[in-house]
Amino acid sequence: MKLEKPKITLRDKARPSDLEAVRKILLSNKYFFDFEIMVAEELIEDWLNRGPVSGYHFFFAEMEDRVVGYACYGPIPCTQKSFDLYWIAVSEELRGHGIGTRILVATEKAILRQGGERIYIETSSRPDYEPTRKFYEKSGYHLAARLEDFYARGDAKLTWEKNLAATAKA
Repeated sequence: MKLEKPKITLRDKARPSDLEAVRKILLSNKYFFDFEIMVAEELIEDWLNRGPVSGYHFFFAEMEDRVVGYACYGPIPCTQKSFDLYWIAVSEELRGHGIGTRILVATEKAILRQGGERIYIETSSRPDYEPTRKFYEKSGYHLAARLEDFYARGDAKLTWEKNLAATAKA
């Protein structure tokens, strides 16, 4: 029996309630450190205080009025057409239902509308990030760089890249 995909709506404006919702999402995944969760919250707070001038943009995936996933992205300072995807996460119990893909596709389209051509994603080489890395590969990203022992001894920073302009022309 095939499960139905959950009905998801996306919005692109942060709300104060998103601070707690994002905290719950990241805690559900069990591999984010407390200081990482604090950074995610700080980015939302910055947007709530300064709006789009903060340089951070968001998509929040909602299911039955509950935030179940989100992404945070923005232009990379001192570049002309490059963007970072700072965060993308889905509640652990809903991973594998296409929510992350919907958020990522919406993010890529928004970046193209904003004149972006390339998107970069940094992640850890730790084993618990393997499903995340496979998600990026499946979504058309390739490993562009590996910096050994970046986060900690034995934990490299992996930078994934996608040329959105080339993908859009294809």
